[in-house]
Amino acid sequence: QVQLVESGGGLVQPGVSLRLSCAASTSNFSIDRMGWARQAPGKERYLVATITNGGTTDYADSVKGRVTISRDNAKNTVYLQMNNLKTEDTDVYSCYARSLFPIDSHYWGRGTQDTVSS
Repeated sequence: QVQLVESGGGLVQPGVSLRLSCAASTSNFSIDRMGWARQAPGKERYLVATITNGGTTDYADSVKGRVTISRDNAKNTVYLQMNNLKTEDTDVYSCYARSLFPIDSHYWGRGTQDTVSS
């Protein structure tokens, strides 16, 4: 099993930056891809950024240019740097991890509320 714990969310003003962190803990699972998803009330959750353990990144078009995902494999931690935040970035952001060994499995964190408001 893999446990994910997010941190770094909160209330910020438009135009500022915010960095989310997610620490994964596991005893014997190998974590491959990690990422971040967002979800608005009443809408489906969708991935906005992912990164493999080799450092290959992928971004949703809605965040390209304003968001950077990074990862510290030694700490099993993934980060999401969000710049120039807009009010429409307000959502619950959840951490994601996929393990390929010993079994192909997917995991989600509880999520952190990020509110962008003046």
